[in-house]
Amino acid sequence: MKVIITGATGMVGEGVLLECLENTEVKKILMINRKPSPIKHAKLEELIVPDFMKLENYKESLSGYDGCFYCAGISSIGMSEEKYTYITYDTTMHFAKVLASINPNLVFNFVSGGHTDSTEKGKLMWARVKGKTENDLMKLPFKAVYNFRPGFMKPFKGQKNVKRIFRIIIPIIPLLFPQASLTMKQVGQAMINVVKKGYSKHILEISDIRLLAG
Repeated sequence: MKVIITGATGMVGEGVLLECLENTEVKKILMINRKPSPIKHAKLEELIVPDFMKLENYKESLSGYDGCFYCAGISSIGMSEEKYTYITYDTTMHFAKVLASINPNLVFNFVSGGHTDSTEKGKLMWARVKGKTENDLMKLPFKAVYNFRPGFMKPFKGQKNVKRIFRIIIPIIPLLFPQASLTMKQVGQAMINVVKKGYSKHILEISDIRLLAG
């Protein structure tokens, strides 16, 4: 299996990348970043794309992949709806459309969020934007699109891209809310397995991710 990963300089992307590096099902990884990552590995290649809205300039590097794990994202805290929409919806859709034109047999996995609003009409701005992104990704001509809605994710031991406040609550949350918690290993395993064998749903909640990881 050959996969593309975005967002490896963030917690989710880094965690998914670490699982892919360990997992024998994954033979080659193309890490697409806006800035260089310190992680090096024999099956890992890095492509620096400062502006994802210009991904078409790198088409020659994007063919022949089985899956894309789109983990790039940003918090909506303090952001206007216009800016958040540009980063979360416009940039993601442009990236996905370029990939779909090159790899129509690719499986595209998008990291969304719990309580995302599929109706696109709710009061929460971020949930509407994520909902529209999920809905429109599923219209693209990929082999399949899966939208991941994980809850709390416990990072791998030694992960670098974890915020300080998050490190403090890591031991506590899984004990208080075990059904709302996953590990980054489970998320990565589920992404790999859904490319390999598919799944009956295209919006994956915590229970679906846990099942796929198993």
